[in-house]
Amino acid sequence: MFGLVEGTGFEALSPSFNECLLGHARVERLWTGARWSEGPAWFAAGRYLVWSDIPNNRMLRWDETDGSVSVFRSPANNSNGNTVDLQGRLVTCEHLARRVTRTEHDGSITVLADKFDNKRLNSPNDLVVKSDGSIWFTDPSYGIIMDYEGERANSEIGACHVYRIDGDSFEVTRVADDYVKPNGLAFSPDEKYLYIADTGASHEENGPAHIRKHTVKNKTLSGGEVFSDCNNGFYDGFRLDRDGRIWSSAADGVHCLSPTGELLGKILIPEFVGNVCFGGPKLNRLFICGTTSLYSVYLNVNGAK
Repeated sequence: MFGLVEGTGFEALSPSFNECLLGHARVERLWTGARWSEGPAWFAAGRYLVWSDIPNNRMLRWDETDGSVSVFRSPANNSNGNTVDLQGRLVTCEHLARRVTRTEHDGSITVLADKFDNKRLNSPNDLVVKSDGSIWFTDPSYGIIMDYEGERANSEIGACHVYRIDGDSFEVTRVADDYVKPNGLAFSPDEKYLYIADTGASHEENGPAHIRKHTVKNKTLSGGEVFSDCNNGFYDGFRLDRDGRIWSSAADGVHCLSPTGELLGKILIPEFVGNVCFGGPKLNRLFICGTTSLYSVYLNVNGAK
């Protein structure tokens, strides 16, 4: 069940992709048994990974010390994206409760955002923390258009946007309002740019299936040109390495994009990938949330902190 799996491997589309790989390293399946895996987050101090199994309404925990998997939280409000803030606390997007929360060190939960302009959010999807402590998150409607990943409901806001939560005041501001289904997002290593995926093609014919690139100006965004179109399914969650390459989920695995948007190569996975993150003591291990399984592979790159 676990270990090396058929259908995994690498596809180099540029010679530079081979420089990102280790000659003997292979993709490993660490665990299987989910319905839709998402939102991996690495906790360095504890040497464990937390991720979401959205339809099963639980969060799971993989322990690097012994390879065990346990239930981290259940029920989990159909949690989706997760990340770790500057103090090592878990920050989570919850579909069912339509909010962004922070799990404190004592286990209590603080609500960071559940409304904008006195209207309930749709279903926060993914999020990232900036070096100033602010939290930037996407709010598509996947958790309210069906009961499988949340609860069917009408959108009070009436559209799908991208927001920023101030790290001190918790004030919520809208930073992008021209997306169909904003999804995964991540800052460049120097935080000059914010990349945001639009997965509108999931529910709209000829809808967007790309990543856009915005210039960050303190608390706002400008620009937003298309950075890369996905050639297999659509980009969902992604992370950057220290050299500015994007490692993004796609229908056939993980796509590696250069800082200019060129598709350098792929990590092939035999199921649709939802999200990824870097982990391990040196941040050189890429954890991959496939539909039903958790995978990992060691790379010759290091994740951006």
